[in-house]
Amino acid sequence: MEKQGPIGVDKYADFPEWYHKVLKEAKIVDIRYPVKGMNVWMPYGLKALRLTQRILIQLLEETGHEEAYFPTMIPESVFSREKDFLEGFGGETFVVEGTVTKRFEERLFVRPTSETVMYYMWNMWIKGRKDLPVKMYQIVNVFRYETKMTHPILRVREIMGFIEAHTAHATMEEAEAQIKEALSIYKKYFDALQLPYFIVKTPPWDTFAGAEYNYDFITVMPDGKGLELGSVINLGQRFSQAFDIKFMDSDGSEKYVFQTCYGVSERTLGAVIGIHGDEKGLFFPPEIAPIQVVIVPIMRGVEQEVLDYASRVEKLLKNLGVRVHVDMDLEHTPGWKYYYWEMLGVPTRIEVGRREASTLTATIARRDGALKTIVKIDELYHALKNTWEGINSYLREKGLKHLEKMVVKPPLEDGLESVRGLIVAPWEGSRECAEELEKNTGKQLLGEIVESPIPLSNPSEYATCRGGRADRFALLGVTY
Repeated sequence: MEKQGPIGVDKYADFPEWYHKVLKEAKIVDIRYPVKGMNVWMPYGLKALRLTQRILIQLLEETGHEEAYFPTMIPESVFSREKDFLEGFGGETFVVEGTVTKRFEERLFVRPTSETVMYYMWNMWIKGRKDLPVKMYQIVNVFRYETKMTHPILRVREIMGFIEAHTAHATMEEAEAQIKEALSIYKKYFDALQLPYFIVKTPPWDTFAGAEYNYDFITVMPDGKGLELGSVINLGQRFSQAFDIKFMDSDGSEKYVFQTCYGVSERTLGAVIGIHGDEKGLFFPPEIAPIQVVIVPIMRGVEQEVLDYASRVEKLLKNLGVRVHVDMDLEHTPGWKYYYWEMLGVPTRIEVGRREASTLTATIARRDGALKTIVKIDELYHALKNTWEGINSYLREKGLKHLEKMVVKPPLEDGLESVRGLIVAPWEGSRECAEELEKNTGKQLLGEIVESPIPLSNPSEYATCRGGRADRFALLGVTY
């Protein structure tokens, strides 16, 4: 049993209390701003978010995506060009009708996502095959009037860290290849954060507005609710036809482009907080920790030799690119500092005292409580890198155990309505069976599982709700 630190709440027993306490005590966001669903990001939380985003931006750049920026306001005449899109987002899109003293001739829609504003411009940019493929991304705020209960970071009305990518291609085959690349990008991204996830293909009746089909990455939080981490969407030619995005092919004929899009938000950081955290507080993977190493001097009173040595170690690590902080607070004990920095999720702690200063060594302690190690100062950076690999392995294994704990797999028994978590159910793809599964479980069918982080048996071993043999598994759950 872990000793209770500043949080002292079991996240599985009361996730809302744990989550809100962590966000407050660790100064991630402040939810007291007087507009529901719009939160203030504090410096420590924003630093973690930017480090998280940096991983994905690098993956996008490495695969040929270029960053662009498109306006927040979209004229109603532009927004409404794709009928399904308008119906899908119309109910949650904010509208600007004018200023305090003036009414506009045309209403402006505040961007809930950027297909319409981007594709309006692509109509002017894409003319010939030499202009293809187009692979763009942008990092923007999007606004949606969520009707569900809002939750900080997890379900908000201002998504402030939306990274959305959009592509255009000459053929359906090229668009399909782009879908595979996008899935690979997101897998690398979530794997780097040690997050467990299912990949599901959503059923036709629940597909992104204006799309042919889409894939979703789904994880589960400690309260049993599913969380969509990101979507990868094949738009086909529906938007290119609506916005008349055509190119002159090499055979001299005009053709509509094929398009894809995919996006993730700050929800990813919310998943990291909820899945990796514990009763002590946050636990950041080293790659996104705002502070990767905290140095705690161990002294009786004030020992200048120890303080100087701590500063020396700090300078060494900073010069090597490590995000490091020396706790020079003289009012609190080392034990108090240990709990404080563990609550903030710092993955590694270095302790230095008279012994370390005299032997030019450092003592490394891990956030997961593994045995401390003593290393020579000239081997410290290499030792830290190895320590971080071990921490990542620990978080990955812990994340998988968390997901297995929160997922019910076949063979399924009665009483599924009371299950807290996700359900894997045999399915044959029909809407009728999907509706029966939803009725029997009280949960929404999120899609057909195409990739699972945990072993699943062959679906043909099970009968479906309609009596035949299953040929796939469905994932069901209550989501944020």
